[in-house]
Amino acid sequence: MERRSFLKTASLGAAGVAAAPFVSTASAQETITWNMVTSWPKNFPALGTGANDLAERIERMSGGRMKVRVHGAGEMVPAMEVFDAVSQGTAEMGHSASYYWRGKVAASQFFTAVPFGMTTTETNAWLYNGGGQELWDELYAGHNLKPFAVGNTGTQMAGWFKKEINSLEDMQGLKLRLPGLAGEAMSGIGVTTLTIPGSEIFTSLQTGVLDAADWVGPYNDLAFGLHQVADFYYTSAWNEPSAILEGTVNLDAWNALPDDLKAIVTEAARASNLAMISEFAFRNAEALDALVNEHGVQLRAFPDDVITALHESSEQVLQKQVDSDEASARIYESYRNFQAQVRKFSDVGEFAYLKARDNVLS
Repeated sequence: MERRSFLKTASLGAAGVAAAPFVSTASAQETITWNMVTSWPKNFPALGTGANDLAERIERMSGGRMKVRVHGAGEMVPAMEVFDAVSQGTAEMGHSASYYWRGKVAASQFFTAVPFGMTTTETNAWLYNGGGQELWDELYAGHNLKPFAVGNTGTQMAGWFKKEINSLEDMQGLKLRLPGLAGEAMSGIGVTTLTIPGSEIFTSLQTGVLDAADWVGPYNDLAFGLHQVADFYYTSAWNEPSAILEGTVNLDAWNALPDDLKAIVTEAARASNLAMISEFAFRNAEALDALVNEHGVQLRAFPDDVITALHESSEQVLQKQVDSDEASARIYESYRNFQAQVRKFSDVGEFAYLKARDNVLS
């Protein structure tokens, strides 16, 4: 049976029990159909399928009252035009990463990744319990958007390099694909950074447009075949210790929804967020093993002088950002204060455990 038909049928049976708090008794209501545009190739592992997962959950939880048609990058709009398309109502929903919109909304970058920032667990705590979601809502309302966290890649890799990096000097003049605040920090240490869609990374490395590239992590990087065009894979995850994938809803379309469907979209986003985090944890482990043991990829970590320079540059970039943009100042103050608070337990809890486990299992 075709998957969508199966999901619809199941929602009327056993799945309907779980969805009961959300399903309206007015089953004869007209079906609401939305379009979701994404920045990912259609059905791309985790990122593209994460958008599919959200659409399927919304349809199932609503008992078929609401359907979402997912469009890969370039099908309705180009990968880097998702924000505008949803804001203007060309599509009702989007799935992307907020740091792509830094030229439109400078403070949006804090809702994807912050260099040397919080882990995935800490970031979710800030969004759900520390006021982060409210700040995100306020920021995007001015652009006719309602945002959600719909997935997280977890800790990302520092990227693929065609040559080995042994010192800060080796970074000078490199052409690197790296978006967001981390890209600005890299520029500060002498690297030329570019923001290009993921679908163009392989060719850009192959042709010499790029010398190095950040994408996501082993699972997605293996799917793109980046090991075929670069030999060195850097593990120093300073750039994106956590990376939120954002779902956006056109605010007019959101306000037109009845309360129960708003609740369904909200809870579906939370569920898809957790599902992607769990999938990445599993699939990255599998893919890393394949990259190293089947394809001979060489894992490396940045030298200390590179990490030190990147930290200093990151601090300067963040300070410049908050000095020049009032929204960034308010959001980063919340982010920084929450990180300082939550780190007190992270350090004596999970981090201390990981060090202890490493000592006995290494």
